[in-house]
Amino acid sequence: MSTIINYESEVANQAQVRRATVEFINIVNDLWYDKSIELVLFRNPLVDKRASEVLNLINYAKEFVAKPISIIDALEIARAIQSIELPASKLDIGKLAYEYHLTDNSDLDKVEFVKNQLKDATEAAPFQPKDVVLYGFGRIGRLLARELSSKMGKGSQLRLRAIVTRGKIDQSVLEKRASLLSVDSVHGDFLGTVQVDAENSALIINGTTVQMISASQPEDIDYTEYGINDALVIDNTGAFRDKEALSRLLASNGASKVLLTAPGKGIPNIVHGVNHLENNPDNIDIFSAASCTTNAITPVLKVIEDNFGIKKGHLETIHAYTNDQNLVDNMHSKYRRGRAAGLNMVITETGAGKAVSKALPALEGKLTSSAIRVPVPNGSLAILNLQLNSNATVDSVNAIMKQYALEGDLVEQIQYSLSNELVSSDIIGTTAPSIFDSKATIAEGDTIVIYVWYDNEYGYSHQVMRLAKHIAKVRRYTYY
Repeated sequence: MSTIINYESEVANQAQVRRATVEFINIVNDLWYDKSIELVLFRNPLVDKRASEVLNLINYAKEFVAKPISIIDALEIARAIQSIELPASKLDIGKLAYEYHLTDNSDLDKVEFVKNQLKDATEAAPFQPKDVVLYGFGRIGRLLARELSSKMGKGSQLRLRAIVTRGKIDQSVLEKRASLLSVDSVHGDFLGTVQVDAENSALIINGTTVQMISASQPEDIDYTEYGINDALVIDNTGAFRDKEALSRLLASNGASKVLLTAPGKGIPNIVHGVNHLENNPDNIDIFSAASCTTNAITPVLKVIEDNFGIKKGHLETIHAYTNDQNLVDNMHSKYRRGRAAGLNMVITETGAGKAVSKALPALEGKLTSSAIRVPVPNGSLAILNLQLNSNATVDSVNAIMKQYALEGDLVEQIQYSLSNELVSSDIIGTTAPSIFDSKATIAEGDTIVIYVWYDNEYGYSHQVMRLAKHIAKVRRYTYY
């Protein structure tokens, strides 16, 4: 009899949890679309999430901070946020719930608590939205288009206005572009609408017109003809790699800033969260977002360098195959990359070891690096074998990494994994560029081996977005 009673109680509780989750999701979406206030849970996006996804994130939060955070806590804090006046902002509801539990005062009014925690929000400086042009529409370009359109909100930050490609633009081409944006074999369906406007050579993404522009060279484009001014041009083509070449993108009328989604020469190579504040966009017009691997390892290396010191080390990146490899065995300008990408592990080179020093000068000459391309379409792993200036243990390395993932300047960059079962497909769709695998850490004396996963497309695209907001000076008030 007791088993039946317990089961009925569980069913009733589950229904209550689901109702609370649905109300929470409604508040999250209302705050975003009505007030440009974005709620996240330990940096994980919450806008347009399903109930099951939200509950899984709540379970992660509970284990991550070792506090009894529940959906009811999240709901009550979301209600409190909804009840007060705040500017456009990005607020970590997981951190707020965690801090509320730290008070050990169950009678504390959540509205007053939230007001006190967010008291600095009213001092946030106002800003004007920035027009964005995507120059190129490949893997990274399409992911950026998805994110820019999905995170448009009230249009107060970055506004996707145009996409530049080579070749003719007609009904057939637009339909193919729309299809590639709508459906992706790795990242799934775009959670939005994409329509073709052939008469105006445009795509209508989530009801907003995005001009498709054909150009063989950037100097031929006048963006002002399309009502685009003072635009940030994000180059995804890989055709322009140094300051002189990238300056051509500024020759277009209506363009004022350029961001390269690859390592660049003669320009600041930025890993957002590590060295972005060292480069003032008031004084610099051309930036590089470095590479996906550099963005994955640099935040973690900074933590290790700041807390243990690094004598020397070797980076081995186990990287998903990319478009510059051959699908079947064929001629290629680089050794081994000509062999079939879907059938072989391929030893190749990476400049990530040297590139780290552009963001962390203290590591100049200390890292060697190599790469193996493997037969997966996305999801990569960096193995860092480091000799330190001081001894370390598994617990000490994991504890310091967890601290940085919870608070400080790198919370957007480092996600701390607690899973014993983590594999490459699990990390696809992660917004953090570095996923620290706490269960894989090895430490003996002054030598450690750490494993850092990264979605080399999606995680990197979010780093590009963060840097784009910094360059465009449209960074909202954030509470992490």
